[in-house]
Amino acid sequence: MDHSPRFLAIVDSIRDSIIEITPTEVRQLLRTDGAHVFDVREDREWNLGHVAGAAHLGKGVIERDIETVVPELSAPIVLYCGGGYRSALAADTLQRMGYTNVRSMAGGWRGWTAIGGDVSTDQSAIDGTS
Repeated sequence: MDHSPRFLAIVDSIRDSIIEITPTEVRQLLRTDGAHVFDVREDREWNLGHVAGAAHLGKGVIERDIETVVPELSAPIVLYCGGGYRSALAADTLQRMGYTNVRSMAGGWRGWTAIGGDVSTDQSAIDGTS
């Protein structure tokens, strides 16, 4: 997908204030850390497939709903989207809300599938519930 120059400028402006990790690092966190992994893509994207073990909190609602799903501000949180742009913006917002252990997966869903990460189409984790 081609992104507009203004959108890219916004993302670039916050990159230094967030932590980005690779899909390989996310896979390791899922195995060992117990991090909360959230897919911030749109419902239709989630329904086509998502990181196994992830929950869905779309970019449009994550700020509203995150506190009910993850009340502890120091809990490890990993966000991803299709390519790492929306998740970077969401990571910045969660940090401004007081969350201190937020990471964005660089490369997003495309990066995850490129490394052969585990994929699910299970719908039970929609909107952060399981």
